Amino acid sequence: MPVIFFQSFVRAILREIFEMHLADALLNWINAKTATMEGSNGYENGYTCLLKQVRTTLLPLSFAAEKRSSCHFSKFADESINSIFRLLKIPSSTLITTIGDGNLHDLRIRLTKFSKKVKLSKCPQITSQMILLSVLPSSHNFDSTLRSIEQSPIKFDRIDRDQCSIILRSLPTLSFEAVQEVDISKCPGLHLETAIECFCTSFPSLRTLKAAFLLNFNIKTFSLLIRKCPMVYEVDLTTEISPIITSQVSSLSATPATTPQISKLSLNVGENTLYMNPFHKSGLSLAKLTLEGRSDLCDSDLQYISKFLVSLQYLNLKGCISLTDVGIASLLLKCCKLHSVLVCDTSFGVNSVLALCSSPSDYAAGHHVEIEHIKPLAFNLQALHMGGCKRVEKASLLNIMFQMQKLRTLCLRDTNLDDGALCRFGGSSLEVLDVSNTKVSHAALAHLVGRNPGLKCLKLRGCRYLSQQECDTQKGEYSSVYSCRELLNTIGRTLRLEELALGWGFSYSSLEALKPAISSLRKITVGLGGSLGEDTLGRLLNICPMLDSIVLYFQVLSDKIIMQIMANLKNLLALTLCYCMGDISIVSFKSCVPNLRKLKLERVTPWMTNNDLVVLTESCANLIELSLLGCTLLNSESLHIISRGWPGLVSIHLEECGEMTKRGVSSLLDCQALEDLLLRHNGPGIKKSFISDAVSKLPLLRKVSLDLCDASEGEFDIPDYADRYFLSTVKIARCKSQRCGLDVQFVKARRRPVHKETLVVVWNSKTIIRTVVKERL
Repeated sequence: MPVIFFQSFVRAILREIFEMHLADALLNWINAKTATMEGSNGYENGYTCLLKQVRTTLLPLSFAAEKRSSCHFSKFADESINSIFRLLKIPSSTLITTIGDGNLHDLRIRLTKFSKKVKLSKCPQITSQMILLSVLPSSHNFDSTLRSIEQSPIKFDRIDRDQCSIILRSLPTLSFEAVQEVDISKCPGLHLETAIECFCTSFPSLRTLKAAFLLNFNIKTFSLLIRKCPMVYEVDLTTEISPIITSQVSSLSATPATTPQISKLSLNVGENTLYMNPFHKSGLSLAKLTLEGRSDLCDSDLQYISKFLVSLQYLNLKGCISLTDVGIASLLLKCCKLHSVLVCDTSFGVNSVLALCSSPSDYAAGHHVEIEHIKPLAFNLQALHMGGCKRVEKASLLNIMFQMQKLRTLCLRDTNLDDGALCRFGGSSLEVLDVSNTKVSHAALAHLVGRNPGLKCLKLRGCRYLSQQECDTQKGEYSSVYSCRELLNTIGRTLRLEELALGWGFSYSSLEALKPAISSLRKITVGLGGSLGEDTLGRLLNICPMLDSIVLYFQVLSDKIIMQIMANLKNLLALTLCYCMGDISIVSFKSCVPNLRKLKLERVTPWMTNNDLVVLTESCANLIELSLLGCTLLNSESLHIISRGWPGLVSIHLEECGEMTKRGVSSLLDCQALEDLLLRHNGPGIKKSFISDAVSKLPLLRKVSLDLCDASEGEFDIPDYADRYFLSTVKIARCKSQRCGLDVQFVKARRRPVHKETLVVVWNSKTIIRTVVKERL
């Protein structure tokens, strides 16, 4: 296609494409052309002209950072990153004055009458002024309008919603009625109240708002949203789940307390007065609400939700550690239309189960209840995720498992589930089942699988009872051998799985029976207790050519197997090898795997050197997540190799990797889209001020994990609430010295560091919580 014609074509469609999608399409097209017409300067000049159509200031930071490793587009990526960081340095209150008249066009988000989605996620440079600019006519003198606002006593980034409404009513804002979805996740620069007012004015048909990882999007902001945007059907306010899950850690001290306080609610809370004014028509359309990880969410917030969100059907409360069992139960009693409840790692317990199993007639006296909701809420549930909720006793499990008949997805990992409760389940519509780390056996699982032929995802990892043998004295044989064979045969002839996680009881002999069920498998995890062997792994790759995720723990591997994985699985996106044995070398990783995005190598490559790391950057060039553990031959130069080879990394975990951090870690700051950073036992060269320095230079950094062993000054400074930027979690481990070996006379005993405790610092919309736990998190 001639370049001039292609330019005209691009201009015709520009108004209907997200900036990232436009840039990606152009880069891919140019990359394909330059590969076939190398050395044609005319074409290269035309391509440069094409790229000027992209508004680089509006690209997601992670997208621009990743393109820095491209030989053709590194200059384009650098220009985009420079423009993004130039915007970040400008106070939002003086943005327009600083940018100047000529560059306002590049700040406008592409919107047309055909636009259905507005995707701004991972754009820390986006501000409310830029959204307002985008919903005004291009002919409007926006410069003079904002200059007058900037020069007035009212600060645009601090105005309340009433002032914002007045300002917006005075402006000729456009209405984009086709827009149904807005994604502002990981946009910490937004003034939320102002943004919501813009959405209300210009997106009257808004149905979905995604605002994940924005700690300042609290319940007050949420109430403003549903009042101003009454058509909203789905809201996602996901944040990082706190590492302090009471059922998983042993807390030594906490300031303030992280455990849920005793609720003052009763189960009949209909007459309780809320702290917010009711909005009679607000929330009537909202059916899907995700509050995952909201550690600041309390029982009174649930009262608001249950009273005003009368159409709620889907509720995700995973990791909301401040809620009580009574508070959750109170909400379940009132939200009669709920069909999906996700409450993993919360205080969900006996009261909540009773609420799910109670008939509306038991508590709705004097209230209108629709006919289809006469039966208990549990009967109509389509999804129940209560993994990690160990407060649910066996009797409660028996009760709720019997009640659920329409369930499609069920997560009971890390609960008190046993065969008795599992056999009580009478549903036949399951598509997802997770019973990891429970006491279920072969026979019970075979019974359930036989009744649910639609299962697509089955997770059995950590189920030790699957490998235990019980002697049948009457038959004089081990009945569990038969049960195991029965389970595998049932899975093989009944299911067509897309995801499978196994461990205990899974061996090389299992594969033949499972073969019909796993031909379309996309994700597989083999954990502790599972034993495949080299031949079985090789056959697995042939049986499952569509695999995009492989996770292997404690398996015996070889170069041959790894080479088959890297060379044959063209769709592979994630590869995890942990604590595996066998003869592996860098030869395994020389095959080019352009689609691989996540690589985790723990205790499998102790021989890795800097030269090997260079090979890895070339064969796995498009990684965004990297985890290395136990690569003891690496040094400070390794950090430069990582940052140069994978500038688009969003997650880096490096532990016990030689002396990587002995001379500092400044080169890692070149991975400018970094969100998650773990550095432990890599050398004592990390400065005391590292956390503050990192968050000031990495605008998307949310999680930092360090070890005092690596502190050059013996400690780390932790930012105050106001100086945390986008940071939500800090974990600092502390070791103690322990003698190892025999203390023989004249022989000095060697000492090695062993874990003592971990300081966990968590920020939410209200406060900062410091907790010291025994575990190494």
